[in-house]
Amino acid sequence: MKQICVVGVGYVGLVTAACFADLGNRVTALDVNEQRVENLKKCIMPIYEPGLEELVTRNVKGGRLSFTTSYKEALKGVEFAFIAVGTPSGVNGEADLQYVAAAAKSIAENMTAPLIIINKSTVPIGTGDWVADIVKRSQPKPMDFSVVSCPEFLREGSAIGDFTSPHRTVIGSLDRDAASQVAQLHLALRAPIVITDLRTAEMIKYASNAFLATKISFMNEVADICEAFGADVKEVAAGMGYDARIGKFFLDAGLGWGGSCFPKDVQALAYMAKEKGLNPRILDDVMNVNYERRKAAVKHIETMVGGSLKGKTVGLLGLAFKPNTDDMRDAPSIDIAQELNAASAKVRGYDPVAMDVARPLLPAVEFFDEPYKMAKGCDALIVVTEWNEFKQLDLEKLKGLLNKPVIFDGRNIYDPQMMKEMGFSYRGVGRGYDVD
Repeated sequence: MKQICVVGVGYVGLVTAACFADLGNRVTALDVNEQRVENLKKCIMPIYEPGLEELVTRNVKGGRLSFTTSYKEALKGVEFAFIAVGTPSGVNGEADLQYVAAAAKSIAENMTAPLIIINKSTVPIGTGDWVADIVKRSQPKPMDFSVVSCPEFLREGSAIGDFTSPHRTVIGSLDRDAASQVAQLHLALRAPIVITDLRTAEMIKYASNAFLATKISFMNEVADICEAFGADVKEVAAGMGYDARIGKFFLDAGLGWGGSCFPKDVQALAYMAKEKGLNPRILDDVMNVNYERRKAAVKHIETMVGGSLKGKTVGLLGLAFKPNTDDMRDAPSIDIAQELNAASAKVRGYDPVAMDVARPLLPAVEFFDEPYKMAKGCDALIVVTEWNEFKQLDLEKLKGLLNKPVIFDGRNIYDPQMMKEMGFSYRGVGRGYDVD
């Protein structure tokens, strides 16, 4: 059993703390938000993530996981301190490191024994060296420590499975002994371990997310070409996916990516490149293609309802940026709702779990507690999030509730031919032959 501190109890920090505790370690999770910590002591979750509440509850009751706002308490007797705080985008797309700096300083001021400090947050290349300098300057008296980069690769909606069954663990440090100790901490996960230097580990994280975002934007551009020539992008993606050099994942055309990782990480990598005098053309285009998808969805609906959205009522099926999460950060639904409002349309919304988070972000949207109530009297629906419950809707019932049977399927969850046969005016993304 190892003694671990995790600073930050957001998506990454809370999952990291709970999963390490579940492996039998003694974990203290720290956050400066007093209300969040008090809620977690009562096993009230700040986020929605499948299986997380059960995992936290089990380990709190088992005495392996605790929560505090005190660095002194959290660092008592620990061997490893993970920094898992937010790194939001700054004004120019750069990563805002104020929370990382505050965590590093507080760790330095409160550590009482040699410590391995592990950056779990996604941070720009060179941050590990910067953190080491902050800790060294902030210690009341000199004390041994090492800084290690161990970037997270957790997907919201499947974060627990991603932690317990990772594709790989990346560890970067200039201290080989510290890297080895962090590797030992992860051995129970039985995944390949990549040990490298600090800056390379930090770059692996950015390059990985940027490449996955590029695949999605590329397929959305392919979808536009498919629409122009009558090909089906879903079949194209399936055929491409059999090639081991390409792989079958992240080939889904639709409304593009959102969330907390891809938008800020692609922006941050582009910003870093420009700061060094480079011209990240591909990264810039990846972002541009992605955000064009949201406006394109509204243009499609405008055409499908007859050329004007003024006075029309449009329902959004799904609000979160992806299924199995309540995360609304950079969700396509926000831009789509704003575009619809700007076109003088009335907007309704439904999401299985994200509506409480969405309400303050979408003040002009009328919310409903189930999809059929939302659909009644709508002139069109847009599938925004591919929740499983939308795949099994009673489409005949849905059609009878709509003023006009118009659906723009932004996630390609329905079969175009079936929708045509049922009498819907239906359009997916890059679905080939005209089915209207």
